[in-house]
Amino acid sequence: MSKPLDAPGRLAMTDAGWQAVDGRDAMKKTYVFANFVEAFGFMTQAAIWAEKLNHHPEWSNVYKTVEVTLTTHDTGGLSDLDAALAARMDKIVGA
Repeated sequence: MSKPLDAPGRLAMTDAGWQAVDGRDAMKKTYVFANFVEAFGFMTQAAIWAEKLNHHPEWSNVYKTVEVTLTTHDTGGLSDLDAALAARMDKIVGA
């Protein structure tokens, strides 16, 4: 079971470039890659981590851009799973 994300966890996500989503307890980030293959490769690696964490992002891909929104529907907002997945995604891109 996930735990609601505390203030330090939210601050850490913000410090890593994640932005609050208006009207929702969620965070979003846009990743831009050199090309479609790199964007798709990122999504593939992130999908593996999402499966391991059993926590799946809301995301979209257009050519070299991947837009990600994280929230935990079971808890009605941000949770420790969102912070964990955000950290993994950022690590994939070397941020």
